Amino acid sequence: MNVLTAYIVKEVLKGSFVALLLFLTLFNLFTFSDEMKDLEGGYGLKEIIYYVALTSPGVLYELVPSSALIGSLFILGAMGNNRELIAMRAAGLSVFGIIRAVLLAGSILVAFSLLVGEFVAPETHRLAQLIRLSAKNEQVIMGTKYGLWLREGNKFINIRQVVNDGNVSDVSIYEMDDQHHLKHAMHAEQATFLGNQEWKMSQIKKSEISIQKMSASTQDTQLLKSLIAPNLLRTVAISPNNLSLYDLANYVSFLNKNHQKAHAFEQAFWGRIVNPLVTVIMLLLSAPFVIGIKRGISVGGRMMIGIVFGMSFNIIDKIVGHLGLIYELSPPLIAFFPSLTVLALALFAVSRIKE
Repeated sequence: MNVLTAYIVKEVLKGSFVALLLFLTLFNLFTFSDEMKDLEGGYGLKEIIYYVALTSPGVLYELVPSSALIGSLFILGAMGNNRELIAMRAAGLSVFGIIRAVLLAGSILVAFSLLVGEFVAPETHRLAQLIRLSAKNEQVIMGTKYGLWLREGNKFINIRQVVNDGNVSDVSIYEMDDQHHLKHAMHAEQATFLGNQEWKMSQIKKSEISIQKMSASTQDTQLLKSLIAPNLLRTVAISPNNLSLYDLANYVSFLNKNHQKAHAFEQAFWGRIVNPLVTVIMLLLSAPFVIGIKRGISVGGRMMIGIVFGMSFNIIDKIVGHLGLIYELSPPLIAFFPSLTVLALALFAVSRIKE
């Protein structure tokens, strides 16, 4: 790596990380403001600060592509207005050498975002959710890739799937005695909320456990009194945001094996795969905006163009994603279509740049 390439890489990374820090601060302020509205009981200022801090890695992972675009536009725009790029080209660095240096910085950003998104964000997101929900409702234990775990008195309840409001499936209930020994176990294929703290359990298998013996029985239906309500289940339902790529793949496999809908998680899986490509595309787009536009345009003007373009891309990507969920379109197609379309436009714009 020559001196000029190293200089561009360093400056683009610096600009991208500054933009990332500013965006993250802004998003955290909005999150903090929203959480302050729920300030009550055990959910105090300390818990809110913990929650905002622990959700930051996930937000950071989502912000990397936009930050890369804004940061590179700011840095390259400043270099263009200060005639640094002209000097670099006079020293023998070609236009495509500049673009190559920008993409090299992009590869470092991609590695950083993958590290955060796969190994840090899923764990901190789950911990943040646990802190928030535990402070608000003592029934909740955790939401994991193996379903929801809740506690009610001496009962531990595992729900593998929340079908819709008031309907869940694959429910297991374990009841302990005062010495914390398992005494009852029950599994129901379906459970429907009837209101007035009542659930109707269907297709039940029960086990009675004691020191003397263990007996098993089946039952078609049974009413169960519980304080657990559908709104609580919606709150702690498993989100693709708190699963890594590996966990998403395993969970999709689990849902498919159990003949359950996995479309949302498949789309999230492919979205995770395409996210690094989006970062590279955003950086590739910065080159035509800087090199292909006259020097008379200020850095602020270039950044405004980049912000509008980045926001437009995010909006279109979200719309396409929602349409894919509604009409159950191919998850790989939905994940790659917006990015590949913009990539084609970026490559076309780059090809139009004159040496």
